[in-house]
Amino acid sequence: MATVTKKRLTQAQQHAAPYGNRFGQAFRYQTNASGVYVDSDLATAVQVNDVVRIGVLPAGLLIFGGEAIVSDAFAASTTADIGFLYKDGVDSAAVPQSATYFHSVLSTSATGRTASIASAPVRLPKDAYLVLTRKGAADSAVGILDYVVDGELTGIN
Repeated sequence: MATVTKKRLTQAQQHAAPYGNRFGQAFRYQTNASGVYVDSDLATAVQVNDVVRIGVLPAGLLIFGGEAIVSDAFAASTTADIGFLYKDGVDSAAVPQSATYFHSVLSTSATGRTASIASAPVRLPKDAYLVLTRKGAADSAVGILDYVVDGELTGIN
């Protein structure tokens, strides 16, 4: 299992509104014709159980949910888990990290929109990676998935 990181991951703009603390950001996972994650630090195709860091969720973010938008289907039989893992690698007893917080076995072999399975809002006590774990089959074709996280920047309590 490899860990794949998007280039310039921590440089993405996270808040563009002049007022308020609403958070709604899209994070893209896109592969080329060989199944290689475009704009990543890995030169080979993403394999089953590889963990792909597609974004950073800031500390103090109250997460309400998310939505997966597959606009260009990935290879047949591909699925994905989507969740968050803390940047420092240390779990939190108050808000345990979960690689399946948003989705478990999300079909990515067909286009469509799928709302998250998250049942209760959580407030992140520290920065976390938004991660996609490839399941079902390795990436071997062009595919595009945008993941939109919905929340509120409340600060750390």
